[in-house]
Amino acid sequence: MDLLISITINGLATGMLIFLLAAGLTLIFGLMDVLNFAHGALFLWGAYAGIWAFTTTESYIVGIIAAVVAGAILGYLLERFIIKPVYGNHIQQILITLGAMLVLSELVKVVWGPNIIHAQSPSWLQGSWEVGNIYLIKYRLFIILIGLIVFFGLLFLLNKTKLGLVVRAGVIDKEMVQALGINIRKIFLFVFMLGSGMAGLAGLLFGPYSGVIYAEIGLEYGILAFIVVIIGGMGSVLGSMTAAVLVGVLGAYAAYFVPELALAVNFLIMLAILIFKPSGLMGTKEALK
Repeated sequence: MDLLISITINGLATGMLIFLLAAGLTLIFGLMDVLNFAHGALFLWGAYAGIWAFTTTESYIVGIIAAVVAGAILGYLLERFIIKPVYGNHIQQILITLGAMLVLSELVKVVWGPNIIHAQSPSWLQGSWEVGNIYLIKYRLFIILIGLIVFFGLLFLLNKTKLGLVVRAGVIDKEMVQALGINIRKIFLFVFMLGSGMAGLAGLLFGPYSGVIYAEIGLEYGILAFIVVIIGGMGSVLGSMTAAVLVGVLGAYAAYFVPELALAVNFLIMLAILIFKPSGLMGTKEALK
C-alpha cells in the first residue's frame, strides 16, 4: 500500500504539470479555435527563463514571475504576428505554428547554449516528509498544490466572473458578443496570454521536477499536451484536468510495473478514447465540427 501511495503521488505531480500546459492549450482552442503547435515552445521558454532568473537571484518567486511573464510575452507576440493572419485556417495554423516551434527551440540554444542545464528546487522545497513508511517529497506536493490552485482558479474565472461569462459567450457566438459592443479581440488576446503564462509556469515547475532542462522538452511535452486535450475533450478545462491526472497516474504505474509500456501508455489511452468516444471524456459532439 505504501508503494502504491508513493507511485500515485508521483503520477499526480506529473499530471498537474501536464494539466498546466494542456489547460492553456484547451482554453486557446476552445475560445479561439486555434491549433497552436508552438504551445510547447512557451513551456520551453518558461523553463529556461524561470530557471535562469531563479539561479541568478536565488529567489523562486522571481523565477515564477519570470517564467509566467516570458510565456505571456511570447504568447502575445505569437498571437499578434504569427497566428492572427491565419485565423480560421487550421492547416495554415498547424504549419506556421510548427515552424514557430522549431525557430523558438533553436533560439533557446542561441540565448542559453545547447547544453543541458541542471535545475534544483529551492531549499525550502527540498527533502521530504515521512508519514509512517511513506516518504512525501515536498516539491511534488508543491506541484500538486499549484495545479489544484490553478484548476479551481480557472473554474472560478470561467463560471463566476463577468469575464468568464464573456469568454463562454464568445465560445458559443463570437459575432453576437461583438455586436453587443464587447471587443472580443481583446478577450481573445487575454485568453491567449493567460494560457501562454500557464505554459511558462509549467516549464519552471518542470525543471526541478526532472532535474534538467533541454531544448527538446518543448516538442516532447507539447505533443503530450495535445494528447491530453484530445483525451479530455477540446475546450474543456475539467476534461484537461481529468485526462492529465489519468495520463500522469497510469504513466507512473506503467513505468514502475511495466516499463516497456511506459512510452506507449499515453497513445493507447488516446487510441481507446478516439475509438469509443471521439469527442473526448468531457467533450461534446460540437467539438468535432
